[in-house]
Parts: sequence; structure tokens; C-alpha cells
Amino acid sequence: MKNPFPFLFCAIMLIATSTVGQIRTGAEQTSAYVSYLKGKRVGMVVNPTSRIGNKSIVDSLLGLGVNIVKVFGPEHGFRGDVGAGVKVKDAVDPLTGIPVVSLYGKTNKPTKDMLADVDVMVFDIQDIGVRYFTYIATMHRVMEACAEHDKELLILDRPNPNGYFVDGNILDMAFKSDIGMHPVPIVHGMTVGEYAQMINGEGWLASGIKCNIKVIPMANYSRDMEYLPPVNMSPNINTYQAILLYPSTCLFEGTILSEGRGTQFPFTVTGSPALKEIYSFSFTPVAIKGMSATPIYMGEECYGLDLRNVDLKKLRQSKRINLSWLIELYQNYPDQKIFFDKKQSKEIVPFEKLAGGNTLKEQIEAGLTEEQIRKSWEPGLRQYKEMRKKYLIYR
Repeated sequence: MKNPFPFLFCAIMLIATSTVGQIRTGAEQTSAYVSYLKGKRVGMVVNPTSRIGNKSIVDSLLGLGVNIVKVFGPEHGFRGDVGAGVKVKDAVDPLTGIPVVSLYGKTNKPTKDMLADVDVMVFDIQDIGVRYFTYIATMHRVMEACAEHDKELLILDRPNPNGYFVDGNILDMAFKSDIGMHPVPIVHGMTVGEYAQMINGEGWLASGIKCNIKVIPMANYSRDMEYLPPVNMSPNINTYQAILLYPSTCLFEGTILSEGRGTQFPFTVTGSPALKEIYSFSFTPVAIKGMSATPIYMGEECYGLDLRNVDLKKLRQSKRINLSWLIELYQNYPDQKIFFDKKQSKEIVPFEKLAGGNTLKEQIEAGLTEEQIRKSWEPGLRQYKEMRKKYLIYR
């Protein structure tokens, strides 16, 4: 049978033969896929990170004659102007007139009717490479919908800024949620293209169905590269420091601590008013439109750790999530019995969902050291890394 996607193999060969230079994302390699899209009705799963140069991929492809009939927006919306956790409504994009369907509102998965006028779907979103980021859940559901309704899915690959390491406990599937859908560690070390192949290959879609996916790989990319996306992945991931600290500091969202939402430096500071007598560094969360409307401790001075000066070179060299900050703050918190209590604030995410099970919470409460906790991760990480090898595109 003739291959309907000859450009896929061209793109893979480009990876193998290109010289070291500037990373070229899948989206930027328009010659590898635009001819296939032309003449078809195209649905796009995109957000502000979906760019070709300094333009939205939607605007760029429209200019190249691609018939985009519908846009599907994830958390934060197509244009990225909605805060974290805020439901997004369907709309019409004022810049293009294209209908925008929210996958973070009334529905989180494209329906048969939504896909009725679509011939092929395209997924192009920058991910952070951490289990509790919701874009992977969106990709999973789009893959499932495409498989159920016989639609092809073209994935335009992008770098994983945390792709240089794999770490954390494997998700206990009893705690499956939008911030942890698959039995993977906290930091999975894969691009979205590689991850999609794993979802298919491991049979993680409903009833083990397979999605007809085609990945346009990147050129000049290896997973050890440092990469700062040109556009913020979400309103609260607004610095390179935040990107690299996020695997460690997002866990604070499941505690009584502020993780810095309501400041201009989220995920790089953490604290609580209750720690005033212990720490001298302080910050005061406020409502910030588009970032955090109702942060925990709004208007209250929080005391804790300032991680903005953490040496990123050493952090990358360690190839580890840092648990010492979480352990230290738990041990220093005056009322430990409420440290993980989500009832203390509607802003607290259930810690067991972030951590992918109850074990990490129990280990911290029991006084285990970081090394003791890490040792418990080793068997699962070994198995995961071996399984992951089957789906890797890049060295």
C-alpha cells in the first residue's frame, strides 16, 4: 500500500542528516506537511505557543492556503488569555472568524458533531514535560476522539524543556485525573510526538483503540538541549526559572503553601503567613488578571523560600526533582496536620492527584529523607525507562 504520508519519512531523514544548528520545530517545516493539508478541512488544536516564527500557526497556514475550519483550545484558551483552572467558553476568533471550540469548558473531548466537518486534525502545543501539566490530557482525548471517529491526527513536534531527565514516582492509576492520566513518572522525558506514540503503543486509549497519528519531528534537536520557548506555555510559566523549577514546585499546589500565584514570579517562590517566625523572605499574593484571580493568601504576607536564584546549571546537572524544599517546609510548618489538607482553601489541589498517589504524602509525614523516598522510585523508573525506549525519536 502506498504511504499516504511520504513527508513523514522525509522529516525523519531530516533529523538524521541535518547539521547542528537552530532547532526547527515540526510546525516550522511547512514543506513537510502543508501539501498534505491542502484540499482538506482542517481542525487545529492550538494555543499561543503554536507559532511559526512570530506568527500564530493558524494565521500562517491560512496564508499558505490551508482551509482551517475549526480551532480547538485547551486550558487558558486559544489566545492564552484565561487564567489557570478557569473554564473557557466556545467563541469565534475575532482575528480570523474561525469558530473556536473549548476543550476546557463544557466538554474536554471533541464530539462526533464537532468533528463532522473536519477531515484531519492537527495538534501543535508546547508542553513542559511534566505529568501534572494538562496539555497531555488534552492530547490524549483528541487522540481518542480521532480514533473513535476515523480522523487522522497530525502532531507537529516541539522541544521538551525538561526533556533532559526522567524522575519521580510512577502514577498509581487509582489516582488518574487531568493532572495525571498515565502510568508515567512526574518528569517523563518525552516530546509530545514521542508521548503520543507511547499512548498508542501502550494501549492507553479507551478499549485499547489506536489513533492514526503522524508526527512531524524537529530538526537539530536533542533532549539535552536547553530550550526557552519564545512564548509562555501558560500565564504562570513566565520565566525559564519557572520552567525548570516547575517539576519540583508545582507540588506546593497540593499543600497549605502559596506557590507564588498572585505574584509576577509564580513557581519560583513559596511560603505561608504561618512561617513568619521561621523565614525572613516574604511576598504578598494579589489578584492578577489572566494569571491568578483568587490566589491563596491574597493580600497576606507570606514567608518562605525564594528560589529565583537557584543555580539552573546545577539543577540541570542533578537531573532530579528537588524534594528537599517540600520536606523542609513540612517539617518547619507549625501545624503539620493541616499541611496537606485541601479543605483549608479552594485553591489547594488534592496532593495525591499531583503526586500520583498517597505514598509521597505518607513518606513525608513519616519523616523519610529525600534519598529514602527516591529509593522507592527506582524500580518503577527502571521499568518506565525501558518501556519508553520504544517510542523515542531523538537521542
